[in-house]
Amino acid sequence: MDKDLRDAGDIEVDSGNDIQNGAIGGRSEISKSVENLSTDHRIKKKAKRGVVRQLSKDSTPSSHNVVSARRSWKNTRRPRNGRGRGLPKKGGAGGKGVWGKPGSELQEEDVDMNDPNYESDSLDNGDIELKTIIPETSVDEIRKHTESIVLEYYEHGDADEAIVAFEELDIAEKNLIIQFAIEIGLDHKPSHREMTSVLISDLYTHMVNQRDIASAYDWLLRNLPDLMLDTPDAPTVLGNFLARAVADDCLPPKVIQQFKEKIQEEHAQASLHRAETLLSMKHGLVRLDNVWGVGGGLRPVKYLVRQMVLLLKEYLSSGDVQEATRCLVELEVPHFHHELVYEAVLMTLEALSSSVEEAMCRLLKSLCAAIIITPDLLELGFLRVYEDMPDIIIDVPLAGSVLERFVEQCHAAGFISDDLVKKMPTRGRKRFVSEGDGGRIKDHKLAV
Repeated sequence: MDKDLRDAGDIEVDSGNDIQNGAIGGRSEISKSVENLSTDHRIKKKAKRGVVRQLSKDSTPSSHNVVSARRSWKNTRRPRNGRGRGLPKKGGAGGKGVWGKPGSELQEEDVDMNDPNYESDSLDNGDIELKTIIPETSVDEIRKHTESIVLEYYEHGDADEAIVAFEELDIAEKNLIIQFAIEIGLDHKPSHREMTSVLISDLYTHMVNQRDIASAYDWLLRNLPDLMLDTPDAPTVLGNFLARAVADDCLPPKVIQQFKEKIQEEHAQASLHRAETLLSMKHGLVRLDNVWGVGGGLRPVKYLVRQMVLLLKEYLSSGDVQEATRCLVELEVPHFHHELVYEAVLMTLEALSSSVEEAMCRLLKSLCAAIIITPDLLELGFLRVYEDMPDIIIDVPLAGSVLERFVEQCHAAGFISDDLVKKMPTRGRKRFVSEGDGGRIKDHKLAV
């Protein structure tokens, strides 16, 4: 069949020459030769033509017919217009989610004069000068920061660290620091007020001056009625703060007289009178170092024992449980409350009075209910009495029976455990030789 096709091709070429030469019967001869081909040698399927795609404009067509796969040509990145060298578009800076070439963020951008956002004023000419502007801190923010710094200072007690924290805030109105620190001290215990006075004294040498401190006290004296809503004894406490500031040379003594002339409010006058009285005492400046008392952990043990004994004696005479509780809390020695239990039980044994037993039981029950005396400290105080019973009985022979009665009363009140009752020592009695044995000494042997 290939041979016949080649013959047909030759015939077709010859017919073309005949047409060019003017021959009229060439077309009929070609049609006859085609009809003479057998049906078995006919092409049943149309062959695909070879497609030659030129990849470049300047490239020469290949002599070989190459058929390219449609899928590979579809996914290629080369341009279909016959131009280009097959490189990525935009030098690799194009595509979805791409902001430029890798590493282009490190290059300086060129200033485009035609950019609509371009400003002719340049920083290099010196026409524009940039300055750092720190926004002013509001009063509420100063109060918040001061409270956090002061409360943290109460925990670690390092005034230098608190001063560094205040300096980092860069507060313009320094008097607000003193004002808010004293307000916080009004709501805390005496030991914290002592730490506040020390902090004010240290701030005076670093951040604030006399005018800032005087301005803070002036505001506090004028707003005493509002401060008394939270702290009823605010006039007395503020008078102590003012006298301590004068004693620490943070304020001159004449400032009290100046406040008296400017502020005529009743509570402010009482506070100023309190400060003036403290300063006018003999050796007042020296005594003002302990105007808030000494911290609980720094006091001698004998002093604490003496204060607890006086507390119990005043309670027995007045019967005021709340006043006794307040005095115990002001000592600020929660770890030493077992001494109060010991002294209370010892005083009960020495009194030999049922009224004293009831009063002491009522006091201990109230302190345990308020969790001022913890169960472990209560047990420690009773165990100390149990251990000292041989020596106590020498001075108080009836101490054993009184102890049993008092322990049973406390157990009935519900603040003593059964184990503590079982640990109570039993009363022993000496047996004389003449009792029931005719004067004969018994041989103490255990029966097996």
